[in-house]
Order: sequence, then C-alpha cells, then structure tokens
Amino acid sequence: MADGTAPNCHLRLEWVYGYRGHQCRNNLYYTASKEIVYFVAGVGVVYNTREHKQKFFLGHNDDIISLALHPERTLVATGQVGKEPHICVWDTYNVQTISILKDVHTHGIACLAFDHDGQRLVSIGLDSKNTICVWDWKKGRVLATAAGHTDRIFDVSWDLHQPNKMISCGVKHIKFWSLCGNALAAKRGVFGKTGELQTILCLACARDEVTYSGALNGDIYVWKGINLVRTVHSAHGSGIFSMNACEEGFATGGRDGCVRLWDLNFQPITLIDLRETDQGYRGLSVRSVCWQGDHILVGTQDSEIFEIVVHERNKPFLIMQGHCEGELWALAAHPTKPLAVTGSDDRSVRIWSLIDHALIARCNMEEPIRCVAVSSDGIHLALGMKDGSFTVLRIRDMTEVVHIKDRKEAIHELKYSPDGSYLSVGSNDSSIDIYGVLQRYKKVGECFGSLSFITHMDWSTDSKYLQTNDGSGRRLFYNMPSGKEITNREEIKDVQWATWTCVLGPDVNGIWPKYLDVNGINSVDANFKDHVLVTGDDYGLVKLFRYPGFKKGAKFKKYIGHSAHVTNVRWSYDYQWVISIGGADHSVFQWQLIPERKSKEFLHIVLQESFADSNSDQSDSDQSDVPELDSEIEQELQISYHRQIYKEDLPQLKEKCKEKRQAATSKKREKPPDSSVRLHFVHGYRGYDCRNNLFYTQTGEIVYHVAAVGIVYNRQQNIQRFYLGHDDDIVCLAIHPLKDYISTGQVSRDSAIHIWDAELLKPLSVLKGHHQFGVCAVDFSADGKRLASVGLDENHTIVLWDWKKGEKLSSVRGSAEKIFVVKLNPYIPDKLVTAGIKHIKFWQRAGGGLTGRKGCFGSLRKTETIMCVVYGWTDEMVFSGTSTGDIYIWKDMFIIKRIKAHDGPVFSMHALEKGFVTGGKDGVVVLWDDTFERCLKTYGVKRSALAPGSKGLLLEDNPSIRAITLGHGHILVGTKNGEILEVEKSGPITLLVQGHMEGEVWGLDVHPHLPICATVSDDKTLRIWDLSPSHCMLAVRKLKKSGRCCCFSPDGKSLAVGLNDGSFLIVNSDTLEDLVSFHHRKEHISDIKFSPGSGKYLAVASHDNFIDIYNIMSSKRVGICKGASSYITHLDWDKRGKLLQVNTGAKEQLFFEAPRGKPQIINKAEVDKIDWTSWTCVLGPSCEGIWPMVSEVTDVSASCLTSNKKVLVTGDDFGFVKLFRYPVKGKYGKFKRYVAHSTHVTNVRWTHDDSLLVTVGGADTTVMIWTHEVEGYRQTIQYDSEESDFDSDEDGGYDSDVTRENEINYTIRAFATSLHPMSGIKPHLQQKEPSQEERQGIVR
Repeated sequence: MADGTAPNCHLRLEWVYGYRGHQCRNNLYYTASKEIVYFVAGVGVVYNTREHKQKFFLGHNDDIISLALHPERTLVATGQVGKEPHICVWDTYNVQTISILKDVHTHGIACLAFDHDGQRLVSIGLDSKNTICVWDWKKGRVLATAAGHTDRIFDVSWDLHQPNKMISCGVKHIKFWSLCGNALAAKRGVFGKTGELQTILCLACARDEVTYSGALNGDIYVWKGINLVRTVHSAHGSGIFSMNACEEGFATGGRDGCVRLWDLNFQPITLIDLRETDQGYRGLSVRSVCWQGDHILVGTQDSEIFEIVVHERNKPFLIMQGHCEGELWALAAHPTKPLAVTGSDDRSVRIWSLIDHALIARCNMEEPIRCVAVSSDGIHLALGMKDGSFTVLRIRDMTEVVHIKDRKEAIHELKYSPDGSYLSVGSNDSSIDIYGVLQRYKKVGECFGSLSFITHMDWSTDSKYLQTNDGSGRRLFYNMPSGKEITNREEIKDVQWATWTCVLGPDVNGIWPKYLDVNGINSVDANFKDHVLVTGDDYGLVKLFRYPGFKKGAKFKKYIGHSAHVTNVRWSYDYQWVISIGGADHSVFQWQLIPERKSKEFLHIVLQESFADSNSDQSDSDQSDVPELDSEIEQELQISYHRQIYKEDLPQLKEKCKEKRQAATSKKREKPPDSSVRLHFVHGYRGYDCRNNLFYTQTGEIVYHVAAVGIVYNRQQNIQRFYLGHDDDIVCLAIHPLKDYISTGQVSRDSAIHIWDAELLKPLSVLKGHHQFGVCAVDFSADGKRLASVGLDENHTIVLWDWKKGEKLSSVRGSAEKIFVVKLNPYIPDKLVTAGIKHIKFWQRAGGGLTGRKGCFGSLRKTETIMCVVYGWTDEMVFSGTSTGDIYIWKDMFIIKRIKAHDGPVFSMHALEKGFVTGGKDGVVVLWDDTFERCLKTYGVKRSALAPGSKGLLLEDNPSIRAITLGHGHILVGTKNGEILEVEKSGPITLLVQGHMEGEVWGLDVHPHLPICATVSDDKTLRIWDLSPSHCMLAVRKLKKSGRCCCFSPDGKSLAVGLNDGSFLIVNSDTLEDLVSFHHRKEHISDIKFSPGSGKYLAVASHDNFIDIYNIMSSKRVGICKGASSYITHLDWDKRGKLLQVNTGAKEQLFFEAPRGKPQIINKAEVDKIDWTSWTCVLGPSCEGIWPMVSEVTDVSASCLTSNKKVLVTGDDFGFVKLFRYPVKGKYGKFKRYVAHSTHVTNVRWTHDDSLLVTVGGADTTVMIWTHEVEGYRQTIQYDSEESDFDSDEDGGYDSDVTRENEINYTIRAFATSLHPMSGIKPHLQQKEPSQEERQGIVR
C-alpha cells in the first residue's frame, strides 16, 4: 500500500539501556515504592528491579542533565539543556507531568533541589550568570531569582532544618543563601586558614547550621554557618562527586571508585572499593550515590548502575549497563536470534539480549568502532574501525578471526552477503572492498564509483548486486563480487533487495520532505513483512513510515526520547522490535512494534499508562490526501494579519523626525479646532474571518465588534455605545459567564487583550507581552477567573491568564496550523481544548506549562479541520463542528460518534441547558436535543422571513452563519456578509445591524439636502444609508464590478458611481436603477464629481492619469484633462463650475479649465481666493499642515471641509480621523485625533448641514457616523480625542531648565529600531482585483 498516509501500527518504548553518568552528578535515587529513578538522553526512567520493568517519562525535548527527588519520594523534578530549557515535575508512579517550569533559564538547568516540605524548588541555570531561581512549583510561579555566581555551580541544597536558607557550591566557591520575600541574598563561605580555597563538587546539610561539602582534592570540608571549621583529610583519593544524606548518616562517592558511609557526626562507618569487586575495573569513577536503609545505589561515569546490600558489601550487583562516553554509530541485529550488537567510540562491542533486556557479552577493542555486521549464519561478527581497519570475531567466544587494514579512513558501513560468502566494506575514502569469507577474508573485488564517503549499502537477495549511497547523495549499483559499476539501470530494475537500509531510492522517497533539501536522515531500515520503514534523524526522532513510499513528504508517526542525533536504527530478525541508538547520548533504545490489529487495544493501554502524548505523536497530520478545504476557510487562511507598520511604531517614527519637528515648532503653529466629533453609530460587523463573536449582555443588549471598536448595541432604542480602548483590528471576542464583562483581542506587534465592562465601557485589565501579531481566540473559564487566549504567531501560542491580576499562569506552543477556537473546560478549570486546521488538541495545565494530546480521529476517518467546539454535560464530553458539516462527539480524546449536521462547514455552535444550536455555511440554524440524536427545528435565513422592523435588507438568502448565541427568547445570528439577525423561536427574522462585506470600502458621498449617504465597495454593492436616528440601510444594489467612488448630483436625484474596470454609471438615487453608463477607461475610476448648480457636467478621474468631462444633458464626453504624471486621487470644482482642482499620486496639484480640460497655471496666492464648491483635496498651501511628520510612511487618503470653511477633517493610512482648523498653513498643524477605524480611513464627508461626519474604513469595511460637537460643547467621553502629537506651549512659557529637562530623551536607543523596509502596494495603487473565477484558480 504505497500511499502517503501514516502507517497504522505503532512503536512503544520498551527498554532503555544505559544511565547518564558523564557530566552529571546526584541523579540516581530510590522512590518510595523502592523503584529506581534516573535518566538517559531525554528520557526519565523508573526501573523496577524486582519485576525487571521500566516506565518512561517523555516530557523533555533535549538531554536531561539534572534530577531532584521530592521529600515524599514519589515526585521528581528533571531539568534539561536547550535554548529555552524547561523543568518538569512528574510523578514516578504514573509518569505523568504535574508541572512545567519555564521562561527563566537559558542554555540548561544544571542542578535542582526541593525544600524540606517539598513546596518549593530551587534551580540553577547554565547561563553566564548561573542564575538561581526559587519556584512555587505547583503553580509554576517564580518566587525569587538572582545571579548565582560568575563560575559554574555544581550542587545546590536547601538547609533542611532552617526554612528559607540554602547553599550552593561550585568552581572555587561555596555560597550561603537566604530567601527573604522575593529577594535572595548570598554570603560567601570563608575558607580561612582551615582549608585551601578550592572547587566544591557536592554538599549535604545537617543540624545546627552545619554543612558538609566534598572537594575536588578528596577532602570533606565541614562548615558552621559560613565558616570552615574542620577538614576530613583524604576522605577519598580524588574528587568527591556525590554526597547523599539519609536517616543513618551520609554516603559519599568519588572519582577513586570508592563509596564511603559516615554516621550523623561524619565519623567513618565503612568503605567499599568498587574497583576491587568482581565487576570492578580500573578507572571506575562514582558519579552518584543513594543510601536507603540497607541498600546503596551507585551510578558510575561509564553508564553502569550498581546496587549494594550493606551486609554483603563485597558483592555489588550490576543492574544496568550502557556504552561509555563517545559517539555510538555501530548497530546490527542478529540474523536468527533476538540479539542486538552495538559498537562505539568507547572501543567496546556489546551484545544485548532483547528478551532479557540485558548485556550478555562485551569485548574491548584497540580502536573506536564505527559499524558492525553479523554473518547470515550468525557465526562471525565484523567490526569496522575508525582507523580504516576491520576485525572479524567469533560471536561464540569473542575471539579474533582476522584483522585487516587496507584503508586509511574510517570504515562507516559493512555488510555480509545473504549467502554468507562475501563481506563488503565501505570506507570514508570513497571505495568499497569485497572480501571472500571462505577464503579467510581475501580481497576479491573493489568498487570505484563514488566520489564521496560511503554511507549505506544493501545486497540483493541472490548476492549478485550491491547498491550504495554516498555522502554526495548518489545511488550506485555494482556487480558482485567483481565490483564493476552498473550504468544500465534496466539491468537492476527487477532486483529484489535482501535489506533496505539506504536513504536514497524510489522506495524511500517518502521519508524526504517535499520542498526542503535536507540530509538529516542518518539511517533507515525496511520491514518487508509489515510494510513499514523506520528512520533515525539528526533531530533525535525515530519515525515510522509506510514502505514503500514513492512520493516525497509522506506522513509518519514520530517518537521522541533520544536527545541528540539518532545514528542508526534496525529491526530485530523477527520484526518484533526496533533498536535505535543515539550518537552523543550513546544510549540504546528498544521499541516494541504494535501491529495494526493490536493498535486498538494499544490505544486503551495507552490511556491507562497515559503514554499517548509522549509515545506517539503523529506528523503534522496523518493523511497526505486531506480533503480540499472549503473555499471560505481557504480564503480566511489567506488573510494576513501582519501590518507593514504597526501603531506601536509611531513613537519611534516621530522620534526619528525630531529635527523636522524642532524646526517646525520654532514657527507658531495653528491651534486645533474648537469643535470635536464623537462616534455615534457604526454600520458593520466583522463576520468574514471571525466566529462566535456576538453575545447578549446581562441587560439584553448585544455586544460584538468591528474594526477597532467594541460595540454594545441596544436594540430597543437603536443606539450604540462603544469601547474604544483598542487601536487596531479586533479579531476575537468572548463574554464572561455573568455576561457583564467582555474580553477582546486585537492585531498588533505586541498584541493586547482587553477585558472591559459592558456597562461602563471601562477597561478592567489589559494583558500584554505574550502574543505576537495578534490574538485570534479568547475564552473565559466557567468561574470567570481565568482567561485562555491564542496568538497569531507561527506557533499559535496558547496562554492561560489570571486576568484580574494580569498574571500569565501557563503557556505552550499550540500548533503549527492555525487555531480557530479555544474553550476552557467548565468543570475542570485546568483543562482546555483548542481546534483548528486539521487538528483538535486536549490540554491539561501543568504548572507554568500545558501538556497536550491530539484528538484521535481513528484509522477510518480523515483528519478534519474543526471550526467550533463546545463542552457537553460532563467534563469528558466535547462536541465539535467540522469543515465538512459533521458534528463529532468526543469522549476524552476519542470520537464516539459523528452526525451530519450541515452542508458545508459548521462555523458556530452554542450549548443550551438542554440541547445545542448550530449554524453553518449553508445559512441554516439548527436546534438539536442534548445528544444530537434529534434535530428539533431548523430556521433558514431568508429574505421572505424578514420581519417589518428590520434595519435593512438581506443581500442574499442563506448567508454563511459565523456566530450564533441564544438569550432573551431569541437566537442571535451573525453572518459572513456583516449582518446581525435576531431569529424568533416562531420563525420571523429581524435584521439589526449590517455593513459592507469583505473588501475595501472607498466610495462615499452625502446627499445634498437629505440625511442620507451612499457608499460603494469592493464587495460589488452600492448602498444607501439613513443617517437619521433610524440608522438603517435604505437600499442596496449589486454591481457587476466593484467600485471606488460615488457622487450625488446637486439636486440629489441621481447618483454617479465609478467602477474598477474603468466604467461608470449614473443611477436614479431612489430606485438605484441605471440611467446611463460609459466605459472609456481601462484602470479604475478613482473620483467622480458633478459640477455645481444644475450638475450639467460630470468630471470622472481615473488611474489612467486622465480626467474625462461629460455633458450629462447630451450624454457625451466633451473634454479630457491631460498632463498628470500619475494616477488621479482627488478632484474638486470651483463654485462657478469653470475650474477643476486635481491631486495626483505624484503629489501634484493641478488645475484644468472646464469643460474643455485645458491645463491652467494658477499661483499659490490666487488658489486661496478661489471659492471651491467642495474641498476634498489633500495638497496645496491651505492644507499643508495636515501631513504628519511620518508622511513617508502614511498617506492622508481623504479630507473634507465643513460648509462654513472652518474645520477640515482628514483620514489617513493609520486609521486616524483628525480635525484641523482651516486653513492649515505651515507644517504639522495641531489637531484632534480619533481612533475607531483599524486600517486606513479611505474617505470622509460632512453632511450638508455639518451636523454629522461620515467616515469609511478601507479593509475594516465599516461606515462610521460621528456627531459634530461645535465649540462650547465640552466632551465628557474618555479617550475619544487625543490631542496632537506634541502639545507643549511654544510661547516660551517654560523656565529654560524645565525646557531642557523636557527635551531629554529617555527612550533606550535599542528600541528605536528602524522600521521594516516598506513593501507591498497601497490598495488604491494595486492592480485590478482578480475576478471570482481567477481567485478560485489561485486558491486551488
């Protein structure tokens, strides 16, 4: 079965050979249940010697180097190395993570210790300051941290008899610490005359401030307080690596291979010299001792563990062995027995029994060993050496048969032919030698084809061919035994290979990623019987693929444990086990294969043993042929939330423009205007890329968001109130269980989550510092105390907050794929679930981290994309809606049922007291009973069901439903088209809120004498809005193309609309029916205006750099204005209708005579005297001051002057609406600034009587209505207006010192980083939009 899916069988870690003795100390203990706990590579091991069984803790992702035992002896803490290393506290009984401690240390965690009651943990980092940190480990909270010492620290211990005191020791120092509050203070130990200053390797505390410490020269130093009071000379012959305190006294172990036991007053009891015992050897060095009752555990430098019974201390038991320090590369499986052979740079070759999990033979050679092979009859064992020689031993008694050295470079691969007559030997000097086994290993052939070192080779089953891989990535074939290269590939087309261990070739294409050129795979081995392939790579992963796999980028199952590169993997002779070996961690792992038929049982065992998260992690998704994503989800994934420039960058930009600013402030600048505006009503709801963002509050108002505004809407009075604390797009919203507080998350570089009061509209808490680029999902816990959030960064980081304190409780990398929803478990606040593209994950809080398990879709079902999730009636039941319209019911992490609910994705789901309600892309709302057995009622969202009181019109039947909630006897629905509807249980639908759909809104004009306005957008609609208190959409017309501008005629009876394909139409402003249309240009029409008076002429500006003038009465083009060097952005008529003022993209201000279009040159002084019908231009001396300092980065897109010519309003690319006093002469005029739009404000207009201001936002799709509050009216609303950027009086009202102090720059230079280089095209400069068909073409 050569498909690209992951195999259905599993590997399960069964045994780990070895113990990490090198570069570690004090890492071997008895647990309360008399098991032994230690670590190897990245695995914590709990070994039961009586039953000869091991359990594994796999919560680390790199080498573990430190371990501490909790005083109750069931929990241990382990610390690892790495760039962002973490500490895991775990239970030795069920090997489950209890707490993860992270975000403090870098490089690694050198040592750990629990205090006497086990509540606190101290850790020491490997960073340059050897940071010392004290944790409340259950909560994952840091209590105190301090710089430990300038040199390495080797051991740390709490004083078990005085709380808040601890001692650390290391290179040439010992320090006595006291913890007071959250501060750590240290005093250095005074060596005085009693002993020389030297490196202290280990320590133990006793009563009455007495501390014993082991030194590098073998002495034991005894301290009282901080003073050295006595020395026990030559307690050991050399360095004392380990000291262990127990009830009976102290045990010490040293480099001299001795273990000594001391009584409580440190008088010697006995000495055990391990070098002199049966299993001892010269150079044995003790790294760890543990004395418990009458048993002593000893760990050595060379990866052995001894157990000594005190009354038979001359007969230690050797209970664990492994390879010593040095890279481990050689591995072979015995051809007929359950044995594995390994050879290492420690010069030993070892034979392991896979059934007894024990070392059964060992032989030391002269040279480091790099590869091994066993002959097919199991009699001979060949070893390839680093010096270019190879040796053959008899397996029976490990005696030498022959030793041959024909090469100078290392032998990296050798293999016996299946018939046993030849041995092929591949070396690093690019050649392969063939030796005849029966001719006492006489050389019978050579292969010269490779240009690089030989890495892998395989024989054919008939022993006639050899295939090889080399370091340059070539795959070659040779005839055997002559060694002649085969260049005709036809010859070897049907060859059967006896083994497949090559990493190159068509059968193993699947192991290579699709688009990356990496060579991180060191070893593979094919299991022909079960059609699976195992690989070992440079990232410490063992992976299982289907075999053969012809297409690159196949899916796999991956297994962690090895910390460094996995150098070799092999199946046992009967394919029951996989053996994998680690290079730098020199460990040997034995994995059991759980075949497909047993996988189901295995999963249930997994749950009892809870190995699931560590033992099998699927590749990012299990299927290669994941169903095509729904077009709507695909579109949503294309949306980028990255800004070229974030609002946070503004202060830095301004800082850069300081010189400009000082030049400007020397001149007198205009004051800002006296009048102000206040946000009054917003048309729009963000439905196109958000879900479940619409709720009823306690008082029955409706809360939702659009652009940068949180909106609380009272549907009885039709008024809106606003939360304006955000400064960029809000993309998620959740409501507190009491329905009075709201949480919203926004897009920004360091994204903020605001929790605010729906009644007072004041922020209660702002959470920052842990999400980048944006927050895409938030959820409150059932008790309302916690909040979970998911970021838009590439790891989709999940953070759990105590939001009232503003404290981060836990965080974890969520998923590489986008996450759509996070839900906290209502019954157990420490559990949560996240779901998104092709995954669902179940999380459990563990201290400062979270441990996650992927939902198991089972082998029969495809992995689905999940759009919404709710919890059911128990803490284990989860209901999720998928992108294919199914509802999956999960128990724990398994699917127990699936129900077909909708056509197309289920975007929203809400749990009721008894039952559920769901909504999907098919525009249908469905009520279900509490088990999803019965569908109780369905509501189609159709125009025919609209009730008379609706505030607008439905654009289409069955719009895609993105949010759904129940309350106050109604179902509240939010659609992708930006509509909010209220569905009554009996069926009628009331439309409450509506706005433009996805796409930028640019076109805006207000009626010359009625309170209505028109907008036109990229969503291909022209809409008429009522600005009077009824605030509804009066009319809508779908256009064939999207539009960018519109204009009412002076009598208000017709409306001109400019479209993006270069055409424009004039429609009846009541019925929106066509009166006339023209198509003379190719690029889009950017501005359109009727001449004043009777509106006889219409000026149409396009991106083709022309303005066409039409006579409306005769429907003819009568003039063309030429001469602009760039696209036209704005145009205005003078009062007489004889002159046009034009702005272009090249910032030119041009004048043309109408209607012929002849260019005019008018000097600046004259321009001010001309009486203009409207002022919407952004250039010229009278509005010079509207351009901000950072105008290279931000463009002012629009402006509009009140009819009394006193106040000029502008909209810019930062989403700011600004009011200036007109004329704005001189640079950098002062202004009042308002934030509500999130992206560029594309157009602004005052109504005919200046009482209201209408603004439209480009990408945020909103139409905002502001009331104009003329002078004398004091604003009471907070943070609605922000004065201009610098506002100190320039009248010299300061004392000179104060002025100087004001100008001192306290910003740290490092933060004033330069901006990202600008790239991308402004919306109005972009090429025309792709059509729907083209767009779908791209998506596929």
